[in-house]
Amino acid sequence: MMFNGWCNFGQWGLYGWIGLAVNLVFWIGLILLVVWAVRKIFTGSKAIEAGGSLSNAREILDLRYARGEISREQYEQMKADIR
Repeated sequence: MMFNGWCNFGQWGLYGWIGLAVNLVFWIGLILLVVWAVRKIFTGSKAIEAGGSLSNAREILDLRYARGEISREQYEQMKADIR
């Protein structure tokens, strides 16, 4: 067993362990960044249901009508209800 300086860091030495830690932080950060980006891309259309980007009822109603989820009669009735 070798003793190099104040502490025994094994055969890698202090700089080897620091390099390993930096590499681990880099790869974990990269993986988290990719996961975040994929979730951001693929959950964009579900932001409305999750309370995302649309803030008021009129915007949500307009979007539902534009998507064809509700008929014109339903749209007009709901629009009158939220005034």
